[in-house]
Amino acid sequence: MDGTLLTTDKKINSTDLEAIRKFTSLGGKFTVATGRTIQTFEQYRNALDLKEPVVLYNGALIYDYETKETLYMNALPDNAKDVAMELLAKMPEAGGEVLRKDGTFVFRNNEYEQRHTDLCGIIPNYSEIEKIDCEGWLKVLFAMAPEEMPHMELLVHQMGCNTIDFVKSTDIFYEMLTHGVSKGAALDEYRRLNGMSDYTFVAIGDYDNDIEMVEAADLGVCPSNAAESVKAEADLVLTKSCDEGAVAELIEYIINQK
Repeated sequence: MDGTLLTTDKKINSTDLEAIRKFTSLGGKFTVATGRTIQTFEQYRNALDLKEPVVLYNGALIYDYETKETLYMNALPDNAKDVAMELLAKMPEAGGEVLRKDGTFVFRNNEYEQRHTDLCGIIPNYSEIEKIDCEGWLKVLFAMAPEEMPHMELLVHQMGCNTIDFVKSTDIFYEMLTHGVSKGAALDEYRRLNGMSDYTFVAIGDYDNDIEMVEAADLGVCPSNAAESVKAEADLVLTKSCDEGAVAELIEYIINQK
């Protein structure tokens, strides 16, 4: 979504939208892989008129809005709360939230966490982390100043928790997921959905949390504004950015190849 399908002012480029409609009218299938929740992605799902299941929570869930069914879910292990509490005790300046199927629970607010809730249009539940039921945690997002990120990464490395993975989704957001969960792993699960095994999968993303997906796709692509880490793994680096219609450029490339 951010940095790929959405422009920097968080809108869907009309050029991209027209290209998506053209692609689906020709028989292609289009969907989105995002860190957003069931609730916060719905506005985009409606704007895009998506018919296909969507990858949410950075790969922890595949959800079918048409049938209201969860097709795949991989929640955090029981020790996730203890890990999060230990990190928060060592980094009192970090904000954050727990994301579950039933909503978003902000356990510590700061300007970066507030930026995230504003960005995604979240109506959060505010609760101390100790009081958030540990059942069904799909991910934990930590929000902090860019200069604090290396300290968080060092703490995680020192803890060495082998049941949990961490990934940067921007320079201020650091996300905790079950070990092995990623948009790439979700793409592999997507191939197993009914009727999808014979499709060619093309994936486009711009940041670190997209790398596994770009690698797992039959064709991995990134916009011109992508992080260098993503460009290094992509099969194709587009000439256009998210503001210039990168998705439309990719769709035109696919149609021309066919």
